[in-house]
Amino acid sequence: MKELELLAPAGSLKTLKAVIHAGADAVYLGGSMFGARAYANNFNEEELLEAIRFGHIHGRKIILAVNTLLKEYELGQLYDYLHPYYEAGLDAVIVQDMGVMEFIKAHFPNLPIHTSTQMTITNVDGARLLKEQGVERVVTAREMSLEEIQRIHDEVGVELESFIHGALCYCYSGQCLFSSIIGGRSGNRGRCAQPCRLSYEVLQGEKSLTGHHATPILSLKDMCTLPFLYELADHGVYSFKIEGRMKTPEYAAGVVSIYRKYMDSYLDGSRIPVEKKDIRALLELGNRGGFTSGYYYHHNDSDMLSGESASHNKSEGVLQDNIRREYVETELKEKIKGKLILNKECPAKIEVQYGKIKVSYQGDMVLVAQNRPLTNEVVTEKITKTGNTPFVFEKLEVTMDDDIFMPVNQLNQLRRGALEALEEALLKPYERTLPELVKTSSAETDRQTKGNAINEKQISGQSLSQTSGQQPAGSSTEVRVLIEDAEQLLAVLKADFVDAVYLDCMLYTRENLIRKLSEDIDRVHASGKKAFYVFPFIFRQQTSLFYKKIMPELKKLPLDGIMVRSLDEIAFIKEWGNENWQMVSDSNLYTYSNEASEYFYRLGMMQDTIPVELNRKEILRRENSRSEMIIYGRLPLMITAQCIHKNTLGCMHQPKVLNLKDRYSVHFPVKNFCSECYNVIYNSLPVCLFKEDVTVKKIAPAAVRLSFTTETEEEAEQILTIYGDIYKNGGILGQLPMECTNGHFKRGVE
Repeated sequence: MKELELLAPAGSLKTLKAVIHAGADAVYLGGSMFGARAYANNFNEEELLEAIRFGHIHGRKIILAVNTLLKEYELGQLYDYLHPYYEAGLDAVIVQDMGVMEFIKAHFPNLPIHTSTQMTITNVDGARLLKEQGVERVVTAREMSLEEIQRIHDEVGVELESFIHGALCYCYSGQCLFSSIIGGRSGNRGRCAQPCRLSYEVLQGEKSLTGHHATPILSLKDMCTLPFLYELADHGVYSFKIEGRMKTPEYAAGVVSIYRKYMDSYLDGSRIPVEKKDIRALLELGNRGGFTSGYYYHHNDSDMLSGESASHNKSEGVLQDNIRREYVETELKEKIKGKLILNKECPAKIEVQYGKIKVSYQGDMVLVAQNRPLTNEVVTEKITKTGNTPFVFEKLEVTMDDDIFMPVNQLNQLRRGALEALEEALLKPYERTLPELVKTSSAETDRQTKGNAINEKQISGQSLSQTSGQQPAGSSTEVRVLIEDAEQLLAVLKADFVDAVYLDCMLYTRENLIRKLSEDIDRVHASGKKAFYVFPFIFRQQTSLFYKKIMPELKKLPLDGIMVRSLDEIAFIKEWGNENWQMVSDSNLYTYSNEASEYFYRLGMMQDTIPVELNRKEILRRENSRSEMIIYGRLPLMITAQCIHKNTLGCMHQPKVLNLKDRYSVHFPVKNFCSECYNVIYNSLPVCLFKEDVTVKKIAPAAVRLSFTTETEEEAEQILTIYGDIYKNGGILGQLPMECTNGHFKRGVE
């Protein structure tokens, strides 16, 4: 039977020890920096080093989450942060940021990399790409089905880690800006405020679809996979991940202990049926409106919603007390064997053994007894008193002369010395020596010289472009417009200053894609503009199969380029696409740092898109000469497998626009994209940086983009007229047809 891994969360050293005691094979945790749970009781350096030692002594792995997006200046801090953990034998890191991944590969050789679920890997294409780049393990998107997971296992052969228990995000992980945009707390930076747990009223025009009251329509139940744990293993999951780094030690240890029971049953081949009492115990430990099986069997389902309450509920009582007593308050000890030899007028000798590791330790000279000789009982008592060490003697053989004496403190030192030597021998195989730091790119040099040098004075001053290393924007800066509605194209074609049009996949159905796209390309070219096709936000296996089928026809179309939005798409295009297509990556393929940008350029990107969570100072610290910048448009706040239309009106397979109304009566448009079966929730207000034209010119992007999402033809035409007057004719900002926001351009995220 194949080996499996039960992977548990820990937000504190107390929880880590409890879950290891309960049977976790590995523990993932966050340190003082760069973890996706900034509000957990994360580990400081001393605690994390102790956690690594504790885990390795007990034969378990410790995995560090470095799964946030790092800004340009922060990447330079990563080396010193990881250095002590790498040398102590850290088993792996979880990463989201491609710049972080490349940095770790360059500076920390042989440190296994696990890609976070935040990378939104949903099919074979992306998994294969990451494996080819040296990734050891892919953490699957929570939305993936068992069938999709099995395909990756069979066709790629990379280790797969999947969530089996705990909270579910409403949005595809890594694609959520909701908390970031409305409150400045970014999920990409570990600070999610969980707006999905709030209540919203769903509106279709003026009609309420939720009975004129708000409901937690975005709140999902906790996931529980215990009833089909064996199927997960059969379908290729290697590491079974429990969510909950912010949960209590009792919760984490209790959940681990129950799943451990059934994983052992799978591994020994008995496959015992799941007992109802264990499901009840999991419910008592914590749930949110009950449990759901998640997405493993269903693409989406209203039964996954938590109901009228989004609260996490648990029961206090005998179960919690028993877990606390068994796993939290009781120390885990490893059983060892020992042989002690005490011969008079010879050094005391002790040999201790744990598994296959055996060490010997020599103490002080054994004396001839003058009065009361040592007894076997006294010697055994002193030597087996292991105290706060991680060991307990299972067996101790004592060979000693009858008339001998040793002071108690020397016997204690003999025991301490032997156990310390055994601990050192256990830890030695994990230790590494880090090579001397080598700067591997010009980006590293830039980080060291720029630092935090850009200030407000420089932003408004004339010397900024020289300070930041950028060239002033001029006529070479392209103007591009993205459209999601056919009416918007009419307005765009009239704007003579627009250089390129992004034709979003939302414009088409699978049935009419080739025909209508061909017609639109011809219209765009006839107006003297370039035409780019925009691939979906999510590229699941069925989507990949569809595009593979139509690719011969798609490659024949006179497209000037494409926009990609996922690693899955990049990998797919590299294998099946037109090599002459120019590729632009969208803002959700995050390039916070120059290292991340360089990663995508190496994959064939002509340009990337500046992340919308960076503020102007942070943007000016990055290299923007090959970047596109969004200066207008409603930002996508969530990309979801769940469908608000289906969960309120039923599935009609027709794209519609609904609105979520929050407690402040703010409306967030929602589009259902039926061809690929996902929803997009947009911000209530579009970003508009027209007033920031001086700073945008100093940023000097290769292109600026206006994104039209819910705008009518008239609104799109009005916005384009205002933009054209400012940027081409030096005009003054006119009245926009709607209220707008600066987004993160000034404030940024923590």
